[in-house]
Amino acid sequence: MFALVDANAFYCSAEQVFRPDWRGRPIIVLSNNDGCIVAANRQAKEAGIEKFLPYFQAKALCAQRNVIVCSSNYELYADLSAKMMAIIGRFAPEQHVYSIDESFLSFKHCYPAIKCLHSQGQLIRRAVWKEARLAVCVGMGQTLTLAKIANHAAKKIPGYQGVCVIDTAHQRNDILRQLAVKEVWGIGRRISKKLELMNIRSAYDLASMPPSLARKQFSIEIERTVRELNGEVCKQWDEARADKKQIFSTRSVGERICDFESLLQALSKHVGIAASKARQQGSHCKTMLLFASNSPHDERPVSYKVIVHFPCPTNCTIELTKAMTDAAPRLFSNGVRYYKIGVGLVDLASEKHFQFDLFNTAKVNYALMDTLDGINQRYGRDTVFLAAQGIEQKWAMRRDLLTPQYSTQWKCLPSIKC
Repeated sequence: MFALVDANAFYCSAEQVFRPDWRGRPIIVLSNNDGCIVAANRQAKEAGIEKFLPYFQAKALCAQRNVIVCSSNYELYADLSAKMMAIIGRFAPEQHVYSIDESFLSFKHCYPAIKCLHSQGQLIRRAVWKEARLAVCVGMGQTLTLAKIANHAAKKIPGYQGVCVIDTAHQRNDILRQLAVKEVWGIGRRISKKLELMNIRSAYDLASMPPSLARKQFSIEIERTVRELNGEVCKQWDEARADKKQIFSTRSVGERICDFESLLQALSKHVGIAASKARQQGSHCKTMLLFASNSPHDERPVSYKVIVHFPCPTNCTIELTKAMTDAAPRLFSNGVRYYKIGVGLVDLASEKHFQFDLFNTAKVNYALMDTLDGINQRYGRDTVFLAAQGIEQKWAMRRDLLTPQYSTQWKCLPSIKC
């Protein structure tokens, strides 16, 4: 038996954790540079606010309907997500964090000891609310796909009150009949259109499809989905995730970059982020890609790219930043108003299988990098950083409606007056 625990409108719910006066009110969260709407809670949707709509198109309606608008507070979301996953993980011996707000649990080795799965689901909900003040829904099923569908039912179908356990064939078929085929996990828009042409419109229709036909008409993945809908376990999560072969850090700037110094600062910032991620997974970089461009909507779109090779693979922020500084002049051109900047670490090699070079000694200062990462992990990102990043970053991502980072910045701790 598997369970999927999913937070309700996670970004919006996270904004309400330290603002209980916002509960029950319409809230939306905006993307980078406050561009478009990436999250909207139920109240905001009822007020007519659509997700993925450019904010400038919905701004007047938001003001008219008293919708609370927030910039993306990634630091707060990541910290609350980690706390939520730690709480959820206590309720099963095996856990797989699927996304920032979703986590699978496996009760395979402890299912007989649990008297009532529905009560277990309610315990999970109460624990997450009590300790993290986040509302979650719990879906349970014999397969990962059925757990995903049960979670959908717990959210959308009245009567389940946030917990749905699919444990009988009759209940399974009843829920599948109410679910459109495009809502099934692993069925995309293109495949759902083809299925509808075959008169397969609901999840129940898909479950009734012969597995061999699903494989012949589509792929082995769709065959597995069909089998999973019928209670046959075909999908498993990977116990050990493969390391990334490439790590990128890229972002559109809040204010266009027109001078070389600002370009250096922005590139240095992204080098630091990418290097930190590489060290986190224990990888060294053999090749670094630097790129900078203006907007594709400008009168004369331009894009510049530089590739830097290292004689000895490295993940040292200082060494990578020095190499970036030497290569950056090839990215800069007078008169170009840069809009998108990025750094990519490609051709990554694991430090477990690291091959030293006889003639090029490694320049990585492991103790210094461990100290840098440890301080930033404990006290918040960019507590300590290279001076090359600059202090006044005019080009930084625009977040005009940013709420305080209550759980990651000391200065943002709420004060209580007694």
